[in-house]
Amino acid sequence: MKEWKNDKELIKLIKDELYTAVIGDIMDKMGYVHQFLDPRIRPLKDGMKLVGRAMTVLEADVVSNATSKGVNPVLKQSFGIMLQALDDLKEDEVYICSGASPNYALWGELMSARAQQCKAAGAVVNGYSRDTNGILALGFNCFSYGPYAQDQAPRGKVIDYRVPITVNDVLVNDGDMIVGDIDGVCVVPRQIEEEVFTLALEKARGERVVLKKIKEGMSSVEAFEKYGIM
Repeated sequence: MKEWKNDKELIKLIKDELYTAVIGDIMDKMGYVHQFLDPRIRPLKDGMKLVGRAMTVLEADVVSNATSKGVNPVLKQSFGIMLQALDDLKEDEVYICSGASPNYALWGELMSARAQQCKAAGAVVNGYSRDTNGILALGFNCFSYGPYAQDQAPRGKVIDYRVPITVNDVLVNDGDMIVGDIDGVCVVPRQIEEEVFTLALEKARGERVVLKKIKEGMSSVEAFEKYGIM
């Protein structure tokens, strides 16, 4: 039986009791073995913890001097439809962007400020972020390859959002649960989340018991035989 009635309660449980390692362990056992994003995607600052629903964003590389040619009206806008995507963020959502080459920053300070106004949980980008000092001053949760100032404006555009995307080999659907901490970012598909988080809570609580017993002198063999956790 699940312990939460709504997303607010689930997000609080995850923040209070869970972490990416234990969530990943549960998904591995369930056969979902490709749910961690590229390890280059890191928190901008140690201690950042990100939990929220994916708001998926699809980015594409462009050639700046070719935007006036072609027939796609989206490509005639400075950032494509990035601004519309930003304004569509909802409370506790995570702006998660992929599709472009990692040659420029996909996130910055002004985007963070707008996302914060929308009460978004944070941002995860399959590439770099910039305006690092500004993002940190805002206290906004940002996960990226790290700081790099080169702008996306003449190099990339958002071409769609709230569509399925891939972050390298990981499929992310709009509404999946995103969890990020110092050990990385994992994606929990909505269709399995109740089982994943129920079992993860059970395992995390068991691990705390085992940790206490080991600190009291119990051997690793004895602990695993008794609790099945290590």
